[in-house]
Amino acid sequence: MAPTSQQSKQIKAKQISGGKAPKARVQRYLKSTESQLVEGAKSTLLLKGIRCSQAMATVLKDLRAMQAPHTKLLSKKNEIAPFDTEGQHSLEFLSTKNDCSLFAMASHNKKRPNNLVLGRTFDRQILDMMEIGILRYKSLADYGGAVPKKRIGSKPLMLFAGDLWHHDGTCTKLQNFLIDFYRGDPVDKLVASGLDHIMVFTAADGPNDKPMFHQRTYFCKLKKNPSGGKAPVPYLVNCGPDMDFQVRRTQFASPDLWKASLKQPTAVQRKKAKNQSTNLFGETVGRLHLEYQNVEKSQGRKSKALRIAAKEEAAEEKAAVEAELEREKEAMGKEFKQTYGFEEDETERRRHGRKK
Repeated sequence: MAPTSQQSKQIKAKQISGGKAPKARVQRYLKSTESQLVEGAKSTLLLKGIRCSQAMATVLKDLRAMQAPHTKLLSKKNEIAPFDTEGQHSLEFLSTKNDCSLFAMASHNKKRPNNLVLGRTFDRQILDMMEIGILRYKSLADYGGAVPKKRIGSKPLMLFAGDLWHHDGTCTKLQNFLIDFYRGDPVDKLVASGLDHIMVFTAADGPNDKPMFHQRTYFCKLKKNPSGGKAPVPYLVNCGPDMDFQVRRTQFASPDLWKASLKQPTAVQRKKAKNQSTNLFGETVGRLHLEYQNVEKSQGRKSKALRIAAKEEAAEEKAAVEAELEREKEAMGKEFKQTYGFEEDETERRRHGRKK
């Protein structure tokens, strides 16, 4: 039988307090880390494996610079195998202790050189993990101090180029993870100056029939539009970090756990508005239901221009009727003359002469 929410809280409190009865300070901390209706930015825990090269340590430092201030870097090396059960328990413990829902562990060995394990947790347990092998890396320091860096707390513009992001299941899940990993604080509105860097992820076919991913980061300089428009023109400058990597191992969430992680509280869910929908471009489209209206009988406003137009229309109609009558009269006169040998007008004159 699954433990209740109260029992889960007690278990977490004992884990943090080392198996002892939790103190008031621990209780206050647990209350501050409980789930909220509106969550803030996710924090990232950066840690090293049992063997970590200087190059992979640089990768962790650059990740800290990219995700600051919502990140925490541990300097001590950890003997953790992320894809083992014991290693996952260790990661869950460290994530709970440091209040981080994202983690990245760097390691380097002969079997898996330049290895980086990225993952996230849900309800204090591992949700999914991806192990990537870095084939090429260019750090922030390689670009020098002349290139401007992103501001602390700014949000990136993210572009995913390539058909593999939509056609391959692993690439689709990796895209979802990267958006969650780099998105920063959730906001409703943005100013143009807050978008100071762009991250481009390109998916292409690589060696060994595995997709290759290319990450490029650009600093966005906003300059005055030379054409005279109000909106500034962005100019992109390479600023790093840049990397080329391949996915080595994955561990995705089970369908039930994934469904539970996507569930939203009822208080936060948007109420569905009647007769409103959103199209492909994000525009709100409404539908109006009206009673039947007889437009022909509706009384409109009479103006002088409409009266003149009505008179002209009536005169044209009358002239057309008179012209049609004249044509019929001529046809009947011709038929009468062919039958009797004289026109109908002569018969009328003769009648009038006899009367006189």
